[in-house]
Amino acid sequence: MKQQIKTIALTGITAFIAISLIKYPDQSLEASIRGLNMWWEIVFPSLLPFFITAELLIGFGFVKFIGVLCEPIMRPLFNVPGAGSFAWAMGMASGYPTGAKITARLREQNQLTQIQAERLVSFTNASSPLFIFGAVSVGFFYDVKLGIVLAAAHYLGNALVGVCMRFYGRKEEKQTVTLAKEKQSVSIIRAFREMHRTRMNDPRPFGKIVGDAVLNSIQTLVMVGGFIILFSVFTKLLYIVGISPAVSVLFQYLLKIASIPVELALPMLSGLFEITLGTNLISQNDAANLLEKIIVVSFILGFNGLSVQAQVASIIAPSDIRFAPYFFARILHGLFAAVLTGVFYTPLYLNRTSFDFKGVPVSSGPQEETWMQFLYSFAEIGPIITFSFLFIAVLILMKRWRNS
Repeated sequence: MKQQIKTIALTGITAFIAISLIKYPDQSLEASIRGLNMWWEIVFPSLLPFFITAELLIGFGFVKFIGVLCEPIMRPLFNVPGAGSFAWAMGMASGYPTGAKITARLREQNQLTQIQAERLVSFTNASSPLFIFGAVSVGFFYDVKLGIVLAAAHYLGNALVGVCMRFYGRKEEKQTVTLAKEKQSVSIIRAFREMHRTRMNDPRPFGKIVGDAVLNSIQTLVMVGGFIILFSVFTKLLYIVGISPAVSVLFQYLLKIASIPVELALPMLSGLFEITLGTNLISQNDAANLLEKIIVVSFILGFNGLSVQAQVASIIAPSDIRFAPYFFARILHGLFAAVLTGVFYTPLYLNRTSFDFKGVPVSSGPQEETWMQFLYSFAEIGPIITFSFLFIAVLILMKRWRNS
């Protein structure tokens, strides 16, 4: 019976999308182009270097080297092996879904157990500094100093999620394996030996390792682009047919409890589907003050949005990593980030002189102009980078087909 209900629900949603696409072709095309431009100009060129680098470092054994050295830090704090530090750092530097991609690769290589991978994926998918400072703070709110508040709340909240998730699945975990790893000594010599052993165990030649890194990264990013376009269209259709305004009534009650203007309910709902759209709508709302806006934005950034969550679900689907712990962690991260934003707002934003060691208030003008120039220039060269690497991927595939 449960599976029958699921079948009816999935069929109904798909039929709704198909009918809406036929009824509203112009709006659907506009939303689709918006999602495609975002992927073409920003997402693909910004994430591709991190994906390829991560694949190469995993293949050459560097992650094993870092794992041995970071074991004494990652194990007590988050109850995951030291290799998880690589996924955590790369996830924060490049943004989602890098953490999920690396976690799935580590699980594939048996460097993590199922429980450890589920813990790790719950706190290694975060917004990148480029998105928080460049897109949100400067692009939407026109104030680079807001990025300090949002970043501090976002990354500290993410770490708190990791600390909380360390207790997840302790009964299911094999304690003997954990204790055996904890007894091993930590040294650079042992770390180098583990790295060398990992590289020697990989029979692939250098050229194939690089080729696989490029192809796997591009394949993942093409999938990410599909989800971005899909959710861009889906969110637009929900608004057109009136479902979003109806569902936002529920969020109005939740916002009333938090003493936040109910006018932010619809933008918040949009952000729960797609982060960029919701954040932009919140920044343009005049019914709320700045603190109330960034509290809601922080929750959305921590929640990741259903678009990002779908990307993560697709990445971890081939493995035995379950999605439910990640989804629970996203709600937890959103709550932590929202509360921390309220705490950090006064000391990190209102008291601006605390960041100026000369005692002079910091002027955001030149910084904002620098960020905007960077974003505009990145948007100009982004399509060139995307097209170039797609062309390289085609050449690699053609060469392998000839040799096979």
